[in-house]
Parts: sequence; structure tokens; C-alpha cells
Amino acid sequence: MANKSVFQLISVVLMVVGVGLAYWGYDMSGGLDSQLNQALSGSSSDGVMIRYIGGAACFAAGLFMFLKK
Repeated sequence: MANKSVFQLISVVLMVVGVGLAYWGYDMSGGLDSQLNQALSGSSSDGVMIRYIGGAACFAAGLFMFLKK
């Protein structure tokens, strides 16, 4: 029984980290350097995209672990 609770705790931590990374990327996208890069190149900076992708991957892995029986 303790093994399942540890597994669920890790999954919740992964989901929280995923949301945190996504928010960090969102916060970075509002910065002057990121807005300038987006205006010149038409896309977000690499740091922002890494945080968005990492956040989505962490959240998806945590959700999968949480829902897995």
C-alpha cells in the first residue's frame, strides 16, 4: 500500500512541476527580449519553448502515472 502512495505522490509532484515550468515559460514570454525576438523572427525564443515543452511533458507523465492503476 505504501508503494502506491509514493507513486501517486511522485505523479502529483510531476504535475506541479509541469504547471510551474509552463508558467515560467509564459512569464518569460512577456519579457522584453522574448517579445523582441518574437517580433523579429516570428517565433518564441528557445528558452520559452523548452519550458513549454518540458512543462507539458512533465504534466502528461504525471497525469498518466496518477491515472494508471
